[in-house]
Amino acid sequence: MGLSVKDILQLREALKTAVVKCSERCLYQSAKWAAELLDALPEPDADNQMSDAPRDHVHPVFAPNPDPAEAALETQELGRYLLAKSYFDCKEFERCAAVFLPEPLLASLLGTNPNEITSQKGKGKAKAIASFPSEYTLPEISQKSMFLALYAKVIAGEKHKDEDTEMIMGPQDSGSVTNKQLVVVSRFLTTWFAERKANEGDYSASQGFLEYLYGIVLAKEKNDNLALDYLMQSVHLFPWNWGAWQEITNLVSRVEQLNKVAPHLPQNIMSFIFHANAAVNLYQQGPDLGASLNDLLGIFPTSSFLLTCKALLCYHSKDLFAAEQEFNKVLALHPQRLDSLDHYSNILYVLNRRPKLAFLAHLCSNIDKFRPESCVVIGNYYSLLSLHEKAVQYFRRALTLDRSCLSAWTLMGHEYVELKNTHAAIESYRRAVDVNRRDYRAWYGLGQTYEVLEMHAYALWYYKKAAGLRPWDSKMWQAVGSCLQKMGRDRDGIKALKRALLADSYYDTTTASSFGSAGSADRMSQMDPEVLLQIATMHDRLNEEDEARAYMELCLAQEEGAAGADESAAGGGGLGDSIAIHHDSPGVGSDGDGEGAEGGAGPDGGTGVTFATSKARMWLAKYAMRGEDYDTATRLATELCQDGVEVEEAKALMREARSRMELADMVER
Repeated sequence: MGLSVKDILQLREALKTAVVKCSERCLYQSAKWAAELLDALPEPDADNQMSDAPRDHVHPVFAPNPDPAEAALETQELGRYLLAKSYFDCKEFERCAAVFLPEPLLASLLGTNPNEITSQKGKGKAKAIASFPSEYTLPEISQKSMFLALYAKVIAGEKHKDEDTEMIMGPQDSGSVTNKQLVVVSRFLTTWFAERKANEGDYSASQGFLEYLYGIVLAKEKNDNLALDYLMQSVHLFPWNWGAWQEITNLVSRVEQLNKVAPHLPQNIMSFIFHANAAVNLYQQGPDLGASLNDLLGIFPTSSFLLTCKALLCYHSKDLFAAEQEFNKVLALHPQRLDSLDHYSNILYVLNRRPKLAFLAHLCSNIDKFRPESCVVIGNYYSLLSLHEKAVQYFRRALTLDRSCLSAWTLMGHEYVELKNTHAAIESYRRAVDVNRRDYRAWYGLGQTYEVLEMHAYALWYYKKAAGLRPWDSKMWQAVGSCLQKMGRDRDGIKALKRALLADSYYDTTTASSFGSAGSADRMSQMDPEVLLQIATMHDRLNEEDEARAYMELCLAQEEGAAGADESAAGGGGLGDSIAIHHDSPGVGSDGDGEGAEGGAGPDGGTGVTFATSKARMWLAKYAMRGEDYDTATRLATELCQDGVEVEEAKALMREARSRMELADMVER
């Protein structure tokens, strides 16, 4: 994706305008995002600028309004607007809203008193979207001032909601406290849009920000379809408000839904960035997505947001070393940036990078120890030290600062699993799912916790939810298959575990093709011996000895790597790494060397001797004994003795094989 000098200059102007407009409305996160993107856009060479290209100029403090009526209202309200904005900046949200929408005015518009306005929570969607009484008219103020006042109302409601909420995971913390101002804002905007539609028949003069605010309110009221409609109107009217794109991302829960929404969005660079970010959040991977991010990085080479997206793409593709390198780049370019460092700490945790994680925790603490991301990073560090109570303390601190911090809920659930507090673990995972139903780690954690409680039917349901979110993740299907095996559903278990083998093959080929990862490519013909052993065991229980023998031999072949795996008809190769629940990656508390190899890796990159391959070797030795193949049985038993696994049983098998061979020789004589 290449842009001409004229396009780059136009893009710079659009981003500058976005920063000003979002700052005017106190949308500081969106303003920061646009400003960072502007900073990452290289300045065009002055010698190459075209004479007719728009030149950079000093932007006014306030963005000019092309609508004469709105411009006149903004000019008239300037003094009150500056007062309201100063109140907002000082976090006096109620005073900010009262400058343009005082409580008596809202009470008269609603035909009730302010206390009744805010006490009608939980009465259903019909009341939440009801309009004001028809005999009242809305105040005639500019859209900018109206947005600021209503947005301040929403923020004030969120502040009171946090104040009314009990201590994290306390006895009264049910998660049922709601924002009482949503009813007021929803009714106001419903009436405002109805009046505009009746008077003008369209939204041509709208600026897009009130649609954005209404979409936020509707999403909080769980009216997702209508919220999506208004948010899409918002990005059509003003595509440079990143907050609106983020809200759309939060409402898109499936790839199919993303593909359905995409054609109806404005076709510009913001839509391109949104699609790449949404695909990463939906755990997609592949060469096309990697190429899209590389194209965007060609335009914004130092963008911390896009570099983070690329790192998360590597993370979701299980290429942890590449993800670590990408986060290293982000940290080198933006050493004071804390956004998404909780994901980086997850990667360092599972790679057992204790010194680097300690450095990251120290860095975050020095920059801002009361940011949720800082608390999560420090919690991960204490977890790596096996100080689980201390880790829980920091995850709870992160949630006190931001109850919607998804990483903190999920990781706190993991810590409670380590502490054997299953009730608290289940509650933590449930709250994580409430924050984001796409968090497969929380669904998987619920399944694992119920499996510990031996409630396999519940565990299976949660494992299937996780597998639905990550259909090409072998860890999910392996959990489904193991749970089915424990429930005695061997036939279904075999199908799930075969899919786990296929999923591993998909991830390896995707990672290798997307990022050129030699490490992944080298392992593409290797399969997880534990999965193969489980499949063989279930075939054995179904009295399908030929199938069981084939999978046992395939399991044994993994010691040498590629040699035996390519001959398999079982469907694909796998990573062969032990995937731990804690952070969705290999080997918690290990060096990431794979699944407990006792004899070291094989000469062709295999697993070496493992518990699973030793079990397969013992089964094959006994199978050879039943088939009177005493030479094979003796060879396999000798190998077991050399491996130091089940030595006594192997020696007994060797003695029995020799005695039978001697008996057979005597019979022949």
